[in-house]
Amino acid sequence: METAELLKKVRKIEIRTKGLVHQIFSGEYHSVFKGRGMAFSEVREYQFGDDIRAIDWNVSARFNHPFVKVFEEERELTVMLVVDVSRSGEFGTAHQMKRDVAAELCAVLAFSALQNNDKVGVIFFSDIVEKFIPPKKGRTHILRIVRELLDFQPANKRTKISEGLRYLTSAIKKRSIAFLISDFLDEGYSDALKIAARKHDLIGVRLFDPREAALPPVGLLRVTDAESGEAMWVDTSDRRVRDRYARWWGDRSAERVKLFRRSGVDSIDIRIDQSYVTPLVSFFRLRERRW
Repeated sequence: METAELLKKVRKIEIRTKGLVHQIFSGEYHSVFKGRGMAFSEVREYQFGDDIRAIDWNVSARFNHPFVKVFEEERELTVMLVVDVSRSGEFGTAHQMKRDVAAELCAVLAFSALQNNDKVGVIFFSDIVEKFIPPKKGRTHILRIVRELLDFQPANKRTKISEGLRYLTSAIKKRSIAFLISDFLDEGYSDALKIAARKHDLIGVRLFDPREAALPPVGLLRVTDAESGEAMWVDTSDRRVRDRYARWWGDRSAERVKLFRRSGVDSIDIRIDQSYVTPLVSFFRLRERRW
């Protein structure tokens, strides 16, 4: 992508996502993702209704009337975006590809973190860890992340979710809020998922196109696996073929949901032909009620 075109696209995403953050996500994000604990803020005079356990006896003795310690939530968090950049992200039958939606979604989450003065880092993975951007604060850092999301070209085509999760577990020492953003067209990552979920507050964000869930009845169709390059002909006019495919897709989805539940991982499903705002807000509000 040319530099001028890239900068224009970055600016467009910044304007759109920052608007959404201010209007919708800022309060939701703050209330759902709590800080690491309570930090001492100041000492003030005792007021009726204050918890007597907060009295600072040393200061009270010095001034001959009660003072209490005031604590505030220690807000600074680390948000990690663990993003699948394999070739299957370059698919979409509506307005955008999965990769484009992932970039905008990451921008919303990153600007929400920026609004709350949190650090943001990124791990790009395919079947290897393609790139790691360590967590930092600031608008310049967030814009760098958005540029990378839009313009990054992975070395490999295939997906190995376990690689991204293992790197997250080893590279980020303190507990973080980690969004695992992928289409989850992979297997064999259950152990890595459980380990990462024990260390971090892990949220799985699945991106999918409706054409991946059901084959259209359009006759003989040549389909190609974007990651392996393998091609085959499928007779989509055959109802049995379409039904078998739909059952296969449904079974995989059900297995993923069970795995997430067993691992203690929250999840969000986002159809790329629809707005991501509704499922994201619904997730925030559901989680806030639960907490």
